[in-house]
Amino acid sequence: MIKINKQDALNYHQMGQPGKIEVVPTKMLSSQIDLALAYSPGVAEPCKEIALNKEDAYKYTSKGNLVGVITNGTAVLGLGNIGPEASKPVMEGKGVLFKKFAGIDVFDIEIDCTDPDEFIRIVRSLEPTFGGINLEDIKAPESFKIEVALKEQMKIPVMHDDQHGTAIISSAALLNALELVGKKIQKIKIVMNGAGAAAIACAKLYLALGAKIDNIVMFDKDGIINPERNDLDIYRAQFVTTRKITTLAEAMTGADVFIGLSAGNVLPPEYVKLMAKNPIIFALANPDPEIPYETAMAVRSDLIMATGRSDHPNQVNNVLGFPYIFRGALDVRATEINEAMKLAAVRALSELAKEPVPEIINKAYADKAIAFGRDYLIPKPLDPRLITTVSPAVAKAAMDSGVAKHPIHDWVKYDQELQERIGINQKLMTRIINQAKTNPKRIVFAEADHYKILKAAQIVLDQKIAQPILLGNQKRIEALITENALDLEGAIIIDPSKEAKKREKFARVFYEKRKRKGITLFDARKLVKGRTYFGALMVETNEADALISGLTKDYSQTILPALQIIGVEENVNRVAGMYIIQNKKEPYFLADTTVNINPTAEEMVDIIGLTARAVRFFDVEPRMAILSYSNFGSNRGDVPNKTILATKLAKERYPSLLIDGEMQANTAVNKNLLQEHYPFSDLAEKGANTLIFPDLTSGNIAYKLLQEIGEAETIGPILMGMHKPVHILQLGSSTRDIVNMIAIAVVDAQNHESRSNQKASLPEAIAGKIGSLV
Repeated sequence: MIKINKQDALNYHQMGQPGKIEVVPTKMLSSQIDLALAYSPGVAEPCKEIALNKEDAYKYTSKGNLVGVITNGTAVLGLGNIGPEASKPVMEGKGVLFKKFAGIDVFDIEIDCTDPDEFIRIVRSLEPTFGGINLEDIKAPESFKIEVALKEQMKIPVMHDDQHGTAIISSAALLNALELVGKKIQKIKIVMNGAGAAAIACAKLYLALGAKIDNIVMFDKDGIINPERNDLDIYRAQFVTTRKITTLAEAMTGADVFIGLSAGNVLPPEYVKLMAKNPIIFALANPDPEIPYETAMAVRSDLIMATGRSDHPNQVNNVLGFPYIFRGALDVRATEINEAMKLAAVRALSELAKEPVPEIINKAYADKAIAFGRDYLIPKPLDPRLITTVSPAVAKAAMDSGVAKHPIHDWVKYDQELQERIGINQKLMTRIINQAKTNPKRIVFAEADHYKILKAAQIVLDQKIAQPILLGNQKRIEALITENALDLEGAIIIDPSKEAKKREKFARVFYEKRKRKGITLFDARKLVKGRTYFGALMVETNEADALISGLTKDYSQTILPALQIIGVEENVNRVAGMYIIQNKKEPYFLADTTVNINPTAEEMVDIIGLTARAVRFFDVEPRMAILSYSNFGSNRGDVPNKTILATKLAKERYPSLLIDGEMQANTAVNKNLLQEHYPFSDLAEKGANTLIFPDLTSGNIAYKLLQEIGEAETIGPILMGMHKPVHILQLGSSTRDIVNMIAIAVVDAQNHESRSNQKASLPEAIAGKIGSLV
């Protein structure tokens, strides 16, 4: 019989601590002990705890991350009342979106019940199971009664997404469209075609944003909603107009905005001509909008248009809202989703659309020119920033409005947890970026006539990470900025070809450094015309704090000017290159991957020292493995012999460093393999996180393979050992890669500045942690 310790059982079932959000891994169930903990008798312990305090259900179960997607199938998409069975594919699809975009688990529940009172009773009885309820595809006006009753009777977030999701997304788009055309929401005339759940919710949210009810005209299938109608329910009756209007054509005359939430092809093109200057049309019926996109755009050149379709600009898609709204509500354990939380989501979406678009989005939509404007009013559904923008805004609004039972205190940590939920591991870089923002530095870019560099420069300028200095033909750079709708106000543009005096100054500095190494003054004058040489000399003469180059050039061509002009730090014999491989487990550091072709054992010891200090720069303690094709003498040859000697010499020089070798790569990172076969190894407890390769060939091949076929992100190459900050990009780096390297360069420059002796480069950046490695 297995005896179960109470605390072990509670620990096994614990999903998270109150007031704290945790990403919960799947529980292992591989032994009899695991089974006993998961079920009988271990499961009794959390049951007893929850019986004493119902709130502990959030602590010991998945309730806090579980949403019920519930419908009766009475208003499914554009298909109408097709019943609960036929609605199930839609509900399952909704669950997939919750999980994919926000890491939220879902049970879909299709209820065979059209009586709203009975439906309310059934859903209310499910409160012990769920952390939130997403009502879906329920016809109006019953949907209004159902949502209001459930919000009043339940103490968990409840939202009918067909109403509020559409309202939130279209509101964000409307705010941005009005900003682009210079109109105030308080003054615009709005025509709404459709008076169902979504239309009523949209109108209410527009009013909350400042629209005037006297300026809203609403139509349903029976015509305009006016005082002469005797068939209006209480929901449509709120939007009765007293204006002397009877037809849609009359309503459209002079209207600023048309909102369609009705049926396809009901808006004639000639009605669009009747609208005011710079009209806005949101034709949101699916699959066919109220007026085809191409038709409407052909009628008015000054028109801004959105639809519900993904094949046209400005898709009003509820997936921009519901996953992140529920994520924020669940994470502070909100008792409801209130008006303040919805408005917070609106403004978060509106502002995010004005931020520079990540490279990953440009690639996903095959459009490198995505930027805030008439064709980009709201973020794209695949934008990974949505979770870290909308969810915190919703969570803060819940806290500020007093409906959050467990507020968040550490917002930086929360941001990291949100990224982890969707598989973005930026922990390591988040610290570097945050540190860079504390004291931005002047970063000179040698290849500023490239779109990716300019995009990265805008990002770091907007986020106050760095002050960009752009080298290149000024007209070409300005044309690229205009062509790609970038905003680089505040960046410095320098055209070396027009800087004769500066080039002469730099040539003489360069000549003095290299006159005994084969460089004549004539050579120097010729070479400084190159932007990499010019940029390196800006850093050397303190006109810039760091150099970024290499996006379009071979690595060896880029590193040469830096070595000739800036050189290596004192007491360092060589530079080396390191890559960081980030996966879901932990970051791995690989060196030398870019510089030293076939180092000797003694040279490998230099590389080991540089790498250990570089790893500590990222606040990680190195566990170093010296790699070979042999495990602790299992094979003989030049490479094993060299790595055995390098390991011995490194242990002598750096006695405090956790290092072992020689060993094969899989052995190094697999602690189980080490413990089973090589328990004597210093790395047996945890395995290695820092890998030193015996030559450039193996290191370069390894990181490139991981980059292309491994489920990992790479950061680098990080150049170690330079006297001043120089960082060389990999050919074809993405904008995100460039931003990461800029942040590293800024922190590198900060630490150079802070050290009075000006000796250290990046690997020595974390003061007080270097110990015997200095």
